Amino acid sequence: MKNFKKMILTATTANSWIYPDVKNWAQTTDDLIESIVKCYEVGASIAHVHLPRGEEVDTVKKIRERCDIIIQAGMSSYPIEEREADFQAKPDMLSIILNHHDEYFTQIRVNQLHTIEELEKYCVKCKEFNIKPEWEVWHTGSYWNLNYLINKNLLETPHVLTLFFNWPGGTWSPSTADEYLHRIKYMPQNCLHTISVMGENQIKIATLAIAHGGNVRVGTEDYPFIKKGIPAKDNAELVARMVRICKEMGREIADPSEARKILGV
Repeated sequence: MKNFKKMILTATTANSWIYPDVKNWAQTTDDLIESIVKCYEVGASIAHVHLPRGEEVDTVKKIRERCDIIIQAGMSSYPIEEREADFQAKPDMLSIILNHHDEYFTQIRVNQLHTIEELEKYCVKCKEFNIKPEWEVWHTGSYWNLNYLINKNLLETPHVLTLFFNWPGGTWSPSTADEYLHRIKYMPQNCLHTISVMGENQIKIATLAIAHGGNVRVGTEDYPFIKKGIPAKDNAELVARMVRICKEMGREIADPSEARKILGV
């Protein structure tokens, strides 16, 4: 394969928003930490974590006591004012959506505006806490906002992006090859990207991303099945499967130490 950097694999261990009855994810904080450690042991470089409310600092501390996986605090749907505890926990990275949330799941509807002023606040606060922003890109309009922040000299390179596909709601985009190629065509300079695909096309887009130098996110939050209709035993099984696919395609997996250097964490 081309002289690409090693692939960075993210494990997203939260509940499935579109298959809430599967329940092959952690139900307690202790189980969440155990799941993250298992994902690390089979090859995940990053853990995308929905830090339990009221336990943010303690959860990050306990994960770091068990392994050196990169901790990426999720739940970008919350406004910045409701994420103070995430900042205080000092994860390595923080998920920030570059546009508004408009999602329609089985049991919940999420609609939250995120203004350009809020994004500017994120840039300042992440720098204050030495946290690397992970920018969620749901369509090409996200790039306009990212370029705005770049042009205001609010960000340091590389810019770490996650490209979202097939998440239901008003910011939906198809999980197809042409949509993926369109998204990376208009990506700003100095960006690294990971793909997040909700649904059964996950593997198809993952292999495309691997072949184009991108990175992959897998786990129960995105798609909790190992095969169509067959739930994975746990998140570690989903991570291990993606490690095998990546190796079969001739792309090496980055460990957390290597991933930190690549991401500028």
